[in-house]
Amino acid sequence: MAIKPTIYKLRIALSDLERNYYDTLNLTVALHPSETPERMMARVMAYCINAQEGLSFGKGLSDSEEPDLWLRSMDEQTLLSIDVGEPSFDRVKKVSRQAKHAKIYSFNSKSDVWWDQGKSKFGTLDADIYRIDHESIERLSQLISRTMDLSVTITGQSAYVAGNNGEVEVHWDLLQAQKV
Repeated sequence: MAIKPTIYKLRIALSDLERNYYDTLNLTVALHPSETPERMMARVMAYCINAQEGLSFGKGLSDSEEPDLWLRSMDEQTLLSIDVGEPSFDRVKKVSRQAKHAKIYSFNSKSDVWWDQGKSKFGTLDADIYRIDHESIERLSQLISRTMDLSVTITGQSAYVAGNNGEVEVHWDLLQAQKV
């Protein structure tokens, strides 16, 4: 019998001061058996950073063809595709061609090595690539509980996250901007 994912319920009071976007998000997030809590929380942060009507979680690790997050139009075109982690060049190439806008959020301790090895090739692609600070994602993952009430305030390239189990500031850097 296959191991089932662990389900988390999040209620997030989101204030994105950069985009003047304010919302209360009710998210159900599945932690795949092979996924780390850090990766799950990186997906949640990517969701908050890009929150808008229609944004949804893909099947993620359960389906390698779907991105971690996406926004699709009524006629099934992919308007925004978001992958979390350190995808291969071929994966980023495919995503950047299928979606009108592609974003990658790297977060692991090996992100610097991944970026250094691939930045010249990634530079040929039409994708935004970000690196989320690994230590802050580790601290964020320590706030996890099966049901979470979080307050997320985004300003600049950081988010202040407060919850019942503590608070943390998550930082990210833009490594590459999509060509316009």
